[in-house]
Amino acid sequence: MKTATIRLTAPLQSYGNSASFNQRTSDSYPTKSAIVGMIAAALGYSREDNEKILELNNLLFAVRIEQSGKMLTEFQTVEYRKSASKTARKLTYRDFIQDGVFMVAIGSDDDQLIENIKEALEHPKFQLYLGRRSNPPAGPLKIDIFDGENPLQVLEDMPWQASDWYKRSFKSSQFLTRIIADASLDSESTPLMKKDKVGSFDQKDRYYQYRPIVIKKAVKLKNSENNQTADNTDWDFWSFV
Repeated sequence: MKTATIRLTAPLQSYGNSASFNQRTSDSYPTKSAIVGMIAAALGYSREDNEKILELNNLLFAVRIEQSGKMLTEFQTVEYRKSASKTARKLTYRDFIQDGVFMVAIGSDDDQLIENIKEALEHPKFQLYLGRRSNPPAGPLKIDIFDGENPLQVLEDMPWQASDWYKRSFKSSQFLTRIIADASLDSESTPLMKKDKVGSFDQKDRYYQYRPIVIKKAVKLKNSENNQTADNTDWDFWSFV
């Protein structure tokens, strides 16, 4: 088993769930279908390469919320043609995650596949984006490889990966978060069903399927930016400047 972790951060991210033409909502964390799409783009697959894309569904997947960010809803004016001589305008509302940071982990028994994905994400064939084309990553992706551990095990052991300013905003020595993972990675938890398994990215027939997931709540992470203890009476005035 080889696992790759991908740190996802950007000013805006969006991971669609239920949506209509007028309202485009977002999940609060990256979906598996979004990550499969990003990997497919990095590998140079087109939307019509269904067979190649569906193979990526077999990757083991987990995501940990490092920095939840805040949800932003913006509205856009869309103009469309009702007939040859008439046009109409409609308001649409779209949700985005602001200042979010997430650790995604993908795993496979095919070690070479994980290495190929890492190489592709570092040198992508197509532009990478986090959910929508308007949301590019905040710089090159930070990717690490782990041997002998599955995605859930890696994320349970990994130190907190939030931004330093976000860590400093917490006075506690621990941060509580969640890990969302494939149900096959945790047989002890009760599975839920989530509709984010790729069926097809073809624009003529795009659809998604359900897959079982588990949610591990109250995952404790050490806050490395909180160094105060009961015996520490030192106070640095200039740290507030």
